[in-house]
Amino acid sequence: MATITVQFTYLTGLKREIVRNLRLTGSWDANGRYSNQWSSVPMQQTIADDGCPCFTATVRLDDTQIGWLFRWGVILDNPAGNNLWGIPTEINDTNSNDRYRSFTLQNPSNNQPQQERYYLTHCRRLGAQKYYNGTTQAEIQFAVWAPNAQNVEVVFGGTSGYIADNGAGIDNNRASLPMSQQADGIWQTNRVASLSDFLAFDRLPYMYRVTKADGRVEYKTDLYSRCQMGKGRANPNGNFYSGDYRELDGSVSCSVVVEPETVTRELNADILPQQVFVPQEEFWQNEFNRDRPLPSQVEDLALYELHIGALGYGQNQPGNFEDAINLLPYLVDLGVNAVELLPMSEFRDEVNWGYETSHYFALEYSAGGRDQLKHFVRACHRQGIAVIMDVVYNHYSPNAVRAEWGYDSDAPEQNIYYWYEGNSASYPQADGGYVDNMSTGFAPRFHEEMVRQMFISSAAALVEEFHIDGFRVDQTTSMHLYNLLHADGRPLGNANAFGAKFLREWTRTIKLIRPDAILIAEDHSDWDKVTESPDVGGLGFDATWYANFYHHLVGDTRQGIEYAKLIPTAGYGGNEPLPMDYFALALAASGDRKVVYHESHDEAGNSYYEDGGSKVESRRTIIAAVNSAPLIGETRRFAEARCRFACGMTMLSAGTPMFLMGEEIGAQKSYRYTNFLDNKEDLLNERQTNGQSLFAFYQDIIRLRRSYSGLRSHNIYIIHIHNINRIIAFRRWDDNQEFLILASLNNSPFSSGYTIVSSQLGDGRWREIFNSDAERYGGNNVGNFGATIFSSIGRMSAVIPANGFVVFQKEQ
Repeated sequence: MATITVQFTYLTGLKREIVRNLRLTGSWDANGRYSNQWSSVPMQQTIADDGCPCFTATVRLDDTQIGWLFRWGVILDNPAGNNLWGIPTEINDTNSNDRYRSFTLQNPSNNQPQQERYYLTHCRRLGAQKYYNGTTQAEIQFAVWAPNAQNVEVVFGGTSGYIADNGAGIDNNRASLPMSQQADGIWQTNRVASLSDFLAFDRLPYMYRVTKADGRVEYKTDLYSRCQMGKGRANPNGNFYSGDYRELDGSVSCSVVVEPETVTRELNADILPQQVFVPQEEFWQNEFNRDRPLPSQVEDLALYELHIGALGYGQNQPGNFEDAINLLPYLVDLGVNAVELLPMSEFRDEVNWGYETSHYFALEYSAGGRDQLKHFVRACHRQGIAVIMDVVYNHYSPNAVRAEWGYDSDAPEQNIYYWYEGNSASYPQADGGYVDNMSTGFAPRFHEEMVRQMFISSAAALVEEFHIDGFRVDQTTSMHLYNLLHADGRPLGNANAFGAKFLREWTRTIKLIRPDAILIAEDHSDWDKVTESPDVGGLGFDATWYANFYHHLVGDTRQGIEYAKLIPTAGYGGNEPLPMDYFALALAASGDRKVVYHESHDEAGNSYYEDGGSKVESRRTIIAAVNSAPLIGETRRFAEARCRFACGMTMLSAGTPMFLMGEEIGAQKSYRYTNFLDNKEDLLNERQTNGQSLFAFYQDIIRLRRSYSGLRSHNIYIIHIHNINRIIAFRRWDDNQEFLILASLNNSPFSSGYTIVSSQLGDGRWREIFNSDAERYGGNNVGNFGATIFSSIGRMSAVIPANGFVVFQKEQ
């Protein structure tokens, strides 16, 4: 029997050995003929040309099967378990979630085996990468995806770090590098002697000179670059630039070759260029402190939402990771065990929240760049603080002309990184076929596997190279639900289906690489599948942001019936009933794998509401708590009491609690997207002065939650609601502990006791363990003074302070 040899290769693109015991399985039998009963063979581990572990196996198929379509996959083991399916990528079918690779058996060419490859990630496939080819000396290889291009070359930039549209700025002392088109629309440099030493190219600026489908030449950045030149806001808009490269906006400047396996020894970003590097293995030694272990699951987090750019009080420039490292003693004292960073991948300009990502593998240089981030993560881990990174896949930077937009063709249907529905000739306007998704700019082309892989691989790089512990994915609803045709607003179910397909592939891949990674979605769909396993049709997230909790507790709109908006409504100063029952619904739902918050970046000055026909900006909690009245005397006391109530409901809920930087000291300035530089808060000084009491409260309530497993469980039951009295009471428990929280937004205390009647109470002894009105927090010290109170036949009476709460633990 004549046979055809097929060689299969499973490439990880990651230096660490993340999987083991791989077995190739496919739709052929022992005789090499197609079969619905798949057979398996072990795979051999080796090192690929990218320097990373890969796995290979060879099978011989009957040559009578030429032209037949075969399917294959990989079974593997990793720390999460054995016999796991190793193909996270779903087939390119709207109606199928199947995950396998396929190939058509071909006539042999030059007696060489037919090659079938699967890339778990593209971390080392595209961009300026090391290439070994069986040697220990790393060469350099450039590779870029440009399927519609007529030609692509690598050109090198000069000292300005910018290449103009006419080519001005190219370093003519360095020859351009021709590239050859390979399979899958990838162009790569050829192996020549001039590329034999990777280190000879380290830190060199470069761009791709792309001859587009219509013959027009453009200079494009490398979307897989590890660094972009500049940390400023200068955008020459394609014109000649002779200024300081550090003033450039990195989203439009040259890409930079970076040695990925070393880290700068020194933290200080002002040492330019950095001269002393250490191997990454040496850098990450002693990363952890056994006395301060990292939280291992989403329920254990006490999240601090941190914007690096808003640090550096007193400086008229964005903060950086060095400022964040200097803040760590403050965060350790506060007691949080996780920080959630606003997006830090390369974004437009320097004054930015980070939600305008242009390059997903490069770290924003104005914040310190890739090496400073590593220093920050290591410093956090040594303090037992996990680092969660915000990432943005629902849109690109609006100014993406040198990045994603029209990368290799000006034809809308060939705009490879953007979803375009149909043919441009079908629309009166050329942009009619693009997809809107209620975010900034047109939707990414999620039906393209290469686009999905760019997002997936960038997250994999953050986990592997930077030791990021998890992610918060921005506006997932825009990917799986909100997609509309730009021309007429028609819903696009196929776009939604591929958005969901991408999210499943993303969560599967990250969990395969790091099973304990914490994955959070900003999702507003209330779809229960978001936090279910992809194996049962879910999206695979551990938790979702719960915006309704915020809207009922604080809210950025005026009084109305849609949301309770307890804090601002109480802030009007009256004694009318409050819709505690509305908030109770959100509080009760917090146990359904939610991240709950009383303030986030979006709501602290970047939202608006209508008031008498005028547009009014949303406010920080302490401002909303007294309807923007001056924070002096009794007004501040009322404001801080209501802030303590808001934080307490977040910390004592059944969700994962989060709050925005500055809430702990009563930050007052509106935190806006456009002018956060002008509204920086002096956290360290406020902690010692005006915010001293509130900071002490945050310390204690965070410590309380972290100290008791019953307060971190998903169990919650609302036992009492009274809108007129502005009271809510609820139980929290696990198998070992039980707690009762009595909370009030009444402007007067229930000093003589407030009676709760509920069958949930039964008979028991309840000891007060926390009082938000304690004198230490600036309160009036109205409470039960640590007393043990009895409940009998479901009835209990306890003192509840004004605008505050008390916590009881049931004694065994």
